[in-house]
Amino acid sequence: MSDDLPVTKAPPADTAPSAATRDVRLPDAILADVPVVDTAAIDPPVTDLPGTAAAVPDEVGTEEVDTRPLDELLDELYHGQERISQVDIYRRAVAAELPAQLLSRLNAVPQGEYAVDELADLLGGSAG
Repeated sequence: MSDDLPVTKAPPADTAPSAATRDVRLPDAILADVPVVDTAAIDPPVTDLPGTAAAVPDEVGTEEVDTRPLDELLDELYHGQERISQVDIYRRAVAAELPAQLLSRLNAVPQGEYAVDELADLLGGSAG
């Protein structure tokens, strides 16, 4: 029960905490109740890292992708076929070494089987 008694004198000098382990009190200004405001959404971007708004110029050049290789591949694939799965189309497009822009369009199509006109609608082209 001696643990319940309040300490009325300092511990012996050999057990006193060193200066490095003593509690240090922060200034009251730091501890004051000040509302915290997240300004990240309203501050202008200050970095030019890739993928940030500051790294993308106002006029982004979007070159038109030549879709003829994809059209030719789809004509070949759908010859005599009514529906083909997205996985098979993508696999054949990779094997045909289509440009990355066309592969990314095909990869964005949800998995499933598609008729040529359905696929053309999803890819933003025309079936023909």
